[in-house]
Amino acid sequence: MSVTLKDVAALAGVSRSAVSRTFTEGASVSAKTRSKVEKAALELGYSPNALASSLTTGRTKLIGLISNNFHNPIFLEVFDQFTRALQERGLRPLIVNLTDETEPANSVRMLRQYSVDAAIVASSTLPPSFAKAFHDAGVPVVHTFGRSATSPEVHVVGIDNVECGRMAARELLARGYRHVGYLGGPKDATSALDRHRGFTEELCDHPEINVTHCFASAYSFEAGRSEMLRLLADSPAEAYFCGDDILSVGALSALAEHGLKPGKDIGIIGLNDMEMSRWQSVDLTTIHQPIKQIITSSVDLVEQMLKEPQRYPEARIFPCRVIERGTLRPRL
Repeated sequence: MSVTLKDVAALAGVSRSAVSRTFTEGASVSAKTRSKVEKAALELGYSPNALASSLTTGRTKLIGLISNNFHNPIFLEVFDQFTRALQERGLRPLIVNLTDETEPANSVRMLRQYSVDAAIVASSTLPPSFAKAFHDAGVPVVHTFGRSATSPEVHVVGIDNVECGRMAARELLARGYRHVGYLGGPKDATSALDRHRGFTEELCDHPEINVTHCFASAYSFEAGRSEMLRLLADSPAEAYFCGDDILSVGALSALAEHGLKPGKDIGIIGLNDMEMSRWQSVDLTTIHQPIKQIITSSVDLVEQMLKEPQRYPEARIFPCRVIERGTLRPRL
């Protein structure tokens, strides 16, 4: 039979309420009592019931971790880091798959049924209104990889996607490309629109540059490959800013099928610097997004919101940098 709180109290020689207070965060208990209870619990192999504790504290320590693109391998890295960061702080992630979901009502309802203490919307494609729906329902929320804003309605942690588009354009200019293209994610994704905006704005002052653009159906390998195959069948550009690494890997696959070499025949620059981009067989020149820092900062905000639910929303925007590999020709 499982060890109970009563068993620990009997061995420690204290009341059951003293055992309960020992394992309740923030509860008052003397150092002497705590020592006796912890010693008895260790000897008996007792662990407090997290669900039972939530009835006492009113806190489940459940954090809804929401995403809508499980086809992009970057989210394997994202969820690995998020789940570990939350667990290290005594919080429990509840992963929610919102693939093909565009309305937040069902998600808000589900998370409220599980009595989550807060939610993290980990998506660069969902609009700010999606995360705001959680805020309006009384669920503290952080929009990780969300759209940057000077006066956000919810906490936002991520990068400036417009500036990333400018960075990519400057890299292509510095390497002497005169016919360049933007191959972005889905045209209704905020990140795809912002990266395209920055890319075209940077090139506006260069009328000698021929600029084209297109949008893939999703942030996925197959979508990137399919779109590049379509481009190669017509009049492709000299180089492309693929608005995500997984689109870039798909595009590289299409180039290989046509016997074209990246960096020599057609240049490719991506965005994210996911693990696969560093593989020797991929060797993708890309814009590094500081995912670890973004996730750590997001979890920091979650902890702060749990202590201060009315905390004023803020935007934490992290700088990016170009990682030089082998899919663009050298700078002039």
